[in-house]
Amino acid sequence: MKEKNDVVVLTGGGTVGHVMLNKLLIPELLNEDIKPYYIGSKTGIEKEIIESSGIEYHSISSGKLRRYISFENFKDIFKVTKGIFDARRTLRKLKPRFVFSKGGFVSVPVVLAAKSLNIPVYIHESDISPGLANKIAGKFATKIFVTFEKTLNYVDKNKAEYIGPVIREELLHGSETIAQDITGFDSSKKTIMFVGGSLGAKSINDIVHENIDELTKDFQVIHITGAGNIKDDLQSENYRQYEFVQHELPHLFKMSDVVISRSGSNAIYELLLLKKPMLLIPLPLSQSRGDQIENAHYFKSKGYAEVIEEEELTPKKMIDFIKKIANNKTEYIKQMEQFKSGTTAKRLTEKLLEE
Repeated sequence: MKEKNDVVVLTGGGTVGHVMLNKLLIPELLNEDIKPYYIGSKTGIEKEIIESSGIEYHSISSGKLRRYISFENFKDIFKVTKGIFDARRTLRKLKPRFVFSKGGFVSVPVVLAAKSLNIPVYIHESDISPGLANKIAGKFATKIFVTFEKTLNYVDKNKAEYIGPVIREELLHGSETIAQDITGFDSSKKTIMFVGGSLGAKSINDIVHENIDELTKDFQVIHITGAGNIKDDLQSENYRQYEFVQHELPHLFKMSDVVISRSGSNAIYELLLLKKPMLLIPLPLSQSRGDQIENAHYFKSKGYAEVIEEEELTPKKMIDFIKKIANNKTEYIKQMEQFKSGTTAKRLTEKLLEE
């Protein structure tokens, strides 16, 4: 039941994946006459993303949580401790109904501060196994919402709920006609799309740039490069490159027969819901804790995708996999059609307000 001048606090940061669900919840909360505030780090990517949404942003001190021994851990203990006091001061002033955390290092001080003030805490975990931040925060959570059903094996089942992926509904309304206008491509030809994530992926970009002639023999290629990664000297009637797309994305997905992507859970679940066969190239262990590798192989086991580990990525292997997926597209789609789960930001907002 709504209360007058209701307030909630959102938190999470460090990567785009730790922010975007919060961004989806903001308009839904406003539609319910709930005023959202955000607590994040002073310099993280969440600051830019959330401030563009027009809601009030509060910065706190935050440190990195590491699984290994490092002198930096000792310094960061003080940063995290200061972050708890920063967050506690902000929460006492705002008096939120609850805190919703999407994870990332900055969320831990906020969750601990909320717990100390007896403010309910709701956590969302996107990956199969929780990261260190959510492992810690989960111990103090009122409820944990998970994207993968398998995640229930890694969290306290007594306070966990499987809700599936949260859908960006605008992605479901792509138009192939509009995609033709954007790209100038022929809709009767097979089209593949490379997506490296919000900042691009150097290994994926390099292999596309170096093998563009081979790729465009059989396919029209859409390439989302990330900021600063456009190659102006690469020109082909069957190749289009963009640093970043926003409103165009649903239409470009609609046109694509195969999508080659990293395997962050948000991205691959969107491709699943769009019934887009995919080749996944997860971030290697040298750049991550292995969550993308877990996600990718889970999707492969379900028949939704093929996987190439970055250490095994070669032009021939990539092109062979793309051809295999494109030639057997209907089989992958048939497997994807078995997946019936998922929710919307609106339904998740309603669920949070009912708790």
